[in-house]
Amino acid sequence: MPTNLISIGRSGAAAAKASIEVTAQNIANASNPDYVRRSLQLSEFVGAARIDFQSSSSLAGVRIGGIDRPNSELIQRRARDSASDLQRAEAELSGLRDAETALEQSGLFRGLVDYEAALRVLEGDPTDLALRTGALESARQLAQTFQLADFSLGNARQLVEDDVNVGVDAINGAARELARINVELANVRSGTAAQASLLDARDAALRDISSEFGTITRFDEFGAAEVRLVGTPLPAGESGLLLVEGDKFSELTAQIDPQGSASFSFGGAAFAPLSGAMAGRASALTDLAGRQSVLDAIASQTITQANNAQASGAALDGSDGQPLFTGSDAGTIALALMRGEDLALAPAGSPPGSRNTANLSNMLAVFGADDGPIASTDRLLLALSSKISGIETTREGLAIINSSAQADLLTETGVDLDAEAASLIRLQQAFEANSRIIQVAGELFDTILGLSR
Repeated sequence: MPTNLISIGRSGAAAAKASIEVTAQNIANASNPDYVRRSLQLSEFVGAARIDFQSSSSLAGVRIGGIDRPNSELIQRRARDSASDLQRAEAELSGLRDAETALEQSGLFRGLVDYEAALRVLEGDPTDLALRTGALESARQLAQTFQLADFSLGNARQLVEDDVNVGVDAINGAARELARINVELANVRSGTAAQASLLDARDAALRDISSEFGTITRFDEFGAAEVRLVGTPLPAGESGLLLVEGDKFSELTAQIDPQGSASFSFGGAAFAPLSGAMAGRASALTDLAGRQSVLDAIASQTITQANNAQASGAALDGSDGQPLFTGSDAGTIALALMRGEDLALAPAGSPPGSRNTANLSNMLAVFGADDGPIASTDRLLLALSSKISGIETTREGLAIINSSAQADLLTETGVDLDAEAASLIRLQQAFEANSRIIQVAGELFDTILGLSR
């Protein structure tokens, strides 16, 4: 009897000690986003000297099993998918906001309006040299503003391109790591701390991949992951492009064409992502390339209209008007005239010192028309702002969905410090109780030995 009590107490103390270690590990990793809560599997230990024993009367302590780790594939898939959709919206929104900041802070619209205002002032006194010099300086500032807008928009595009390259490296690194984890999962013993750590690392790699691309994931009996990327076009009969399977993984590459659009190839096959941050960046780059084309078109229109007006007019000294700007787009536009007297405000053939501003009026009418540079710039900024507003609305909805999915995942896998603290106290009490059982069994054993003497 005493020896049975000692065995029961010893097994109970060992179970309490092991559970305390697991609980302490949970508490220590409560803030680790890659950690999943653990618990220890415990069961009754049944022992008897006969084969036909009655388990209800043959209990002999506690059997320590393996480490249990929550693993709801449905909850995890929902969390990954919702995060992937949110990442797409946030990546696209980030790129477009940078573009909006670049165009607005360049002051392009204000520069065009100021240039038009300087020309209108000349209508009142076209021969005033100070006013002519001011108008010429306004034209110089406008050219510099176009260059600044081009440079700033190019920087915004470069930031997105850098994010694409960083994302490609991250995907390839995560795929390589996942393939290594798959190999180790096939060799590790089930229910061990090593397996739980590998599964944590597997889920972290899957989260990193799904933040960049939409994924379809399957698991084998060892927990090893097969990952396919969701994109177009799909291989015949497949649900996605195979990224990781067992110990094998495919390399992802990205190319940025001269227009600034991104394309991806995977195992030699080109594809376009449908979700994830990469899809958002690709969409942003395509949009920014279009904005760049519009900006260049506005600059080209400004150059053409100003130079055409100069060509059809006469300078203050009666000579033929010379080009006001050089260049062909926003990056190359520059002021060509050096003197305010060379502004051709009067019609061609006018005598020196003419106060006729018919040519200037024609220039202002074209410049301020509904399809002129000012209106085109206004539409450029308004269209960009409207698109950003629409994506923000979409992102808010996706953020709510993702927040719900992440909350479910946290409930499933996260560490509740209050619950763990209560469990720790209970386990300490259990350890002390089992220690007391061992002590009482020892005292009984000594008493029995004393009676037999």
